Amino acid sequence: MAESGTAPLSRYLSPAGAARMRAELHALLHEERPKIVEIVSWAAGNGDRSENGDYIYGKRRLREIDRRIRFLSKRLDQAVIVDPAAQPVRDRVFFGASVAYLDEGDALHTVTILGCDEADTARGEVSLVSPIARALLRSQVGDEVSLQTPGGPVMLEITAIRYP
Repeated sequence: MAESGTAPLSRYLSPAGAARMRAELHALLHEERPKIVEIVSWAAGNGDRSENGDYIYGKRRLREIDRRIRFLSKRLDQAVIVDPAAQPVRDRVFFGASVAYLDEGDALHTVTILGCDEADTARGEVSLVSPIARALLRSQVGDEVSLQTPGGPVMLEITAIRYP
């Protein structure tokens, strides 16, 4: 997946994506988890735990929070922070680029290529390891690239590349 001597592409994060993950981790550790621990402690003091909804729900929520904390901590520890604004080669598609392209029906689409843990398709963001990103990477304005879809290959024409 990655070239020899480089980090796997799945570890790439933009500075904004890393900041969002750090903020979520901080909120879980310093706000949400302490509140749930307090509820569980209170509920545990109320006697029979087998029928105590606050206790049962609280313990389940604590497991979910702890699982998310482990995930975020591990991802942030292993992350390779790449600032798209510092990209020296701005005429080719790399991590962090917003790419406008025409499909075979001449419909214009724009996607921004970000890390696996930060891409949100609702905002027009795609993961660096997604098929569309793989098809677009290293292309230039005017290039035609082939995107493999379940219905067969589709040709895309790159019309613009923008970095923040």
